[in-house]
Amino acid sequence: MQQSDAFILQNTAIYRDELVRLLTQRFAAPGVYETAIAPLHVIRFDAPSELIHTVHKPALCLIVQGQKEIGLGDDHYLYDPLSYLVVSVTLPVSGRVLMASPEAPYLCIRFDFEGTEIAQVIADAPPTGVPDEPELGLFLEKVDVPLLETMLRLVRLLETPKDIGMLAPLALRELYYRLLRGVHGRRLYELALGDSQTRRVTRAIDWLNNHYTQPLRIEELARVASLGNSTLHHQFKAVTAMSPLQYQKQLRLQEARRLLLGEGLDVASACYRVGYESPSQFSREYSRQFGCPPSKDTQRVRRPA
Repeated sequence: MQQSDAFILQNTAIYRDELVRLLTQRFAAPGVYETAIAPLHVIRFDAPSELIHTVHKPALCLIVQGQKEIGLGDDHYLYDPLSYLVVSVTLPVSGRVLMASPEAPYLCIRFDFEGTEIAQVIADAPPTGVPDEPELGLFLEKVDVPLLETMLRLVRLLETPKDIGMLAPLALRELYYRLLRGVHGRRLYELALGDSQTRRVTRAIDWLNNHYTQPLRIEELARVASLGNSTLHHQFKAVTAMSPLQYQKQLRLQEARRLLLGEGLDVASACYRVGYESPSQFSREYSRQFGCPPSKDTQRVRRPA
């Protein structure tokens, strides 16, 4: 067993070293990069970051170098090159890069999920088990050699663009297969299964993302999900770690901050645009979420360095 563990550690170190070399050469400056392989994105930071709030779409995130903390609801998760993160449903999260420098930049590969691709792999190779109840739509898993090797093949293809059309679909299919065969693969199975409990909650999540400015009526949301009111509330919290109302609030506040900082809207306009009726309530909830009132937050971010 010790030899096996040593072999695994040695191989993961070799693959990771090559990934670091390839990514630092191709992505030489901080940023979030799209690649010629559509689901594949690369993220680089050369310094630790402030807390960043975002709505995370379903994806796998594999840190190649560095360390990051991510928050969902009241829980926080720390991950690094020894583990990978999977977000299986759309979730409002916060995160900060903890370890990064110009000499050893934070490097992360984000692989966006496609439900139709997952469904196709499931049709050909169904997983061994499916959860009876919905589970949290975010989890960490230990990196293994087959998954890291598959990711390395995808990154190598960026060096030979003429091979991407033929070979990338094979590697992408294998990556889905590895994830579905992993310890938590059944959670991705639930994501693609048409009428599973998780899929019903996902319909409610999608509806909230498209209608978060509207008043929330649980009865209407339950109809969208084809679930009873109490069942929806229980299962929604199991998947997202928050109630539908808390989820809606996260969406509203994140969009309001984007409008304030990205589009230059005034506080009142951003407040009403995202669905708040009371500016004072908006300011209180914004302060709790981001640490200061919207006006001060705007001044802080726009202040010249």
